[in-house]
This record gives sequence, structure tokens and C-alpha cells, in this order.
Amino acid sequence: MLNHIFAVNTLKVEFNGPEYWHKIQSGDKDVFENVFKTYYQVLCNYACSTVKDMDEAEEVVQNTFFNIWNKRDVLEVKNLKAYLYRAVHNDCLNKIKHAKVRQVYAADYKATANVGYDDASQKLQGKELSSQINKAIDSLPEQCCNVFKLSRFEHMKYAEIAEYLGISVKTVENHMGKALKLLRVQLKDYLPLLIFLLNLN
Repeated sequence: MLNHIFAVNTLKVEFNGPEYWHKIQSGDKDVFENVFKTYYQVLCNYACSTVKDMDEAEEVVQNTFFNIWNKRDVLEVKNLKAYLYRAVHNDCLNKIKHAKVRQVYAADYKATANVGYDDASQKLQGKELSSQINKAIDSLPEQCCNVFKLSRFEHMKYAEIAEYLGISVKTVENHMGKALKLLRVQLKDYLPLLIFLLNLN
């Protein structure tokens, strides 16, 4: 942390003349330290008025000074004080913009991830759908209805159903085929949900 490296004091000197920037460009650490001491706290207060958080404000100001020192060879600075305020201001705006982008992305991701599940869950739990499914199943021919319920609700295999009802496995298959065909027709408006609920294939 730069404020730990340098003892931060408020000095009356302002380093606006080009000669000070030229000294920093040439690697004069004493001048850079004095600039830091002079402007650090006021810049933190200025940044905090934008980002509304002093820790983030200090991070912005410290990054600004780091960048100035590391890029001093290529920067063109005419008024050091004005440059510092402009750099801090721009960094604050970028920080706010990136935070908003992250929030929008997170909200969009959450909505996209949950919409299918939530929408299907609400419809599956709806009284209308439950009533329509029960009505459609109960309207099946008796043996088709028995086979379908044993298969889908009791999770019995075809061989077990055949033994339970005293019919052949082939007959069970025929009843299931007929039941699924009739249900697809009667519940065509709910087919996507039925595929999820009843594994109609």
C-alpha cells in the first residue's frame, strides 16, 4: 500500500510546473514521494465522493500513482494536479461501470438459469394441468389405464406388469403404446411438460 510506504502529510506545495513532471520522468523518487504526500488524501476524498467507499477510493488513487510511476516514460503531462484528478475521475467511472456490468451479467445469468426450471415448476404444480392429466389418464381404456399407471407411477417393468395382470409382455407393450398415443393427442398443449413429468417418448 502506497500510503504505508510514504508517510502521508498535507503539504502546501503544489507541483503543477512542467519541471516537476520532468523530474518524475527522469526517475526522481523524492519528487514523486512529495507529490504523493501532497495529493493522496484529497484525491482519496475526491474518489470517495464518486465510488462511495473509502477502501475503493484508496485503491483507485493508489493505482493512479502506480500507473503514473510505471508509465512515466510515455505519459505526456502538462499540469500534474489536473492530470491526477482526471485520472482518478476516469478510474472511478470505470470502476462503477464494471460493477454495473457485473451486476447486470449476474442478474441475467440467474434469470436465464432459473427461467426454465421455475416456469416448468409453476406449470407442473398448477391445478389446471394436474386436473387435465388425471382426466386424460382416467379416460384411457381400462386395461391401457392400468398398464400406464403401473408403469409410470408404480415404476414396474413390463415383465412385472405382465405377470401382475396375467397378460403377455407383448400385450403390455401394445397397451402402453396405445396409452401414450392417446395421451399425446389429449394433452398436446402440455406435451413439453409431460415429457418431463411422465417421460413420454
